[in-house]
Amino acid sequence: MSETIASEKIDLDAFTEQLTARHPGETEYHQRVRELMNDVLPFLKKEKKYQGYALAERLTEPDRCISFRVTWTDDQGNIQVNRGYRVQFSDALGPYKGGLRFHPSVDRSLLKSLAFEQVFKNSLTGLPIGGAKGGADFNPKGKTDAEVMRFCQAFMKKLFRYLGPDTDVPAGDIGVGKREIGYLYGVYRELRNADLGVITGKPLSFGGSALRREATGYGVVYFAEEMLGAGNNTLEGKKCLVSGSGNVAQHVAEKLIQLGGKVLSLSDSDGTVYLESGIDVEQLAWIKALKNERQGRMHEFAEAFGAAYLEGQKPWTLAGDIAFPCATENEITKQDASHLLDNGCSMIVEGANMPVTPEALQIIQEAGMSYAPGKAANAGGVAISALEMSQNNRRLSWPEDDIDDKLREIMRRMHNTCLEHGKKNNGVTNYARGANIAGFIRAADAIIAQGVL
Repeated sequence: MSETIASEKIDLDAFTEQLTARHPGETEYHQRVRELMNDVLPFLKKEKKYQGYALAERLTEPDRCISFRVTWTDDQGNIQVNRGYRVQFSDALGPYKGGLRFHPSVDRSLLKSLAFEQVFKNSLTGLPIGGAKGGADFNPKGKTDAEVMRFCQAFMKKLFRYLGPDTDVPAGDIGVGKREIGYLYGVYRELRNADLGVITGKPLSFGGSALRREATGYGVVYFAEEMLGAGNNTLEGKKCLVSGSGNVAQHVAEKLIQLGGKVLSLSDSDGTVYLESGIDVEQLAWIKALKNERQGRMHEFAEAFGAAYLEGQKPWTLAGDIAFPCATENEITKQDASHLLDNGCSMIVEGANMPVTPEALQIIQEAGMSYAPGKAANAGGVAISALEMSQNNRRLSWPEDDIDDKLREIMRRMHNTCLEHGKKNNGVTNYARGANIAGFIRAADAIIAQGVL
């Protein structure tokens, strides 16, 4: 690695140039780091107590990046080869924590970007957990249960040696649901000959936590509720645009309906459904069955209930008060942001990870729109995962109402932390800056306190 200039002495472009030289070709990672360092570098230049420790450099260099071959046999007896990864980014605050993703798009750059984000997301929760991410370029879609089981077993046989209740506790992510979690945890228990609770998102029947499946979506809405409450407003009657129709989108919609919001849209990769009167409880239950049990498409809902169907389109051309992007990375472009502003949208709350492009974010912030980044708004899932770790360690299970109360309190505390560090002189809160600075401070304090390691 070539010699670098201390981050507190250079600007964002120079820091990004140094980063790119150290991590060439990893565009997702560069984008994620640049977004955070846009706020952190000016803070470092101003705050002398954080200077001289190479904090930006240390926090952008992972502890380790593990890659390994995963060899398994399909139902026809053919040997298949995939690549598995675990990026353990920082354990300064506690054991590594972050999901496993099974999807063809998975590579080192994507996982480094997600693991980097996870460090600051986990820091914001106030819980004692570090940041990591992992997965494989395996696609469980179209595979039989037996094939998924054999892949999960082969994957965990390579990964298990790097995991432990006080070392690294993964969870699920895209492509890793309750089926995959079960298979992964089963072989981990077999290999360790011990029930250590190492993997969260488990079913309640063997160590899972109440509300883990709902937590990310519910937490997004609780964060939005806090943002509105800071301006003496509520969710009641708000027209909400939700993208996606997977787990997060479903539970964002569910909680919005419970709190009086009007859910106008849901979507999948084929298009968007729009219901002017709002999706109700019974219709949402139908959508859940469609997506979770039948693996159907959203146009089927439009046909069954007479909803408008916008083929090949996202929800962002529709009129609404609040946008909840819950589908995928970079789904709100510069053009989408302009449409949202023109149609009266005043708030964006991220359910997905990094769903707003940098160009779109610039438009949003210049317009003064309230914007909650995913590292804060969608941290409810990892927060409940940390609570699952606590329950496993203590061999107990908290009831659903207690978990929901804890989730609300965590999201409230995170909101207030973002508010504290993101408030501008004109009274407008930059939640992205607040989240970035607050997440950085807690991680930086831990790194400084533990010495040069």
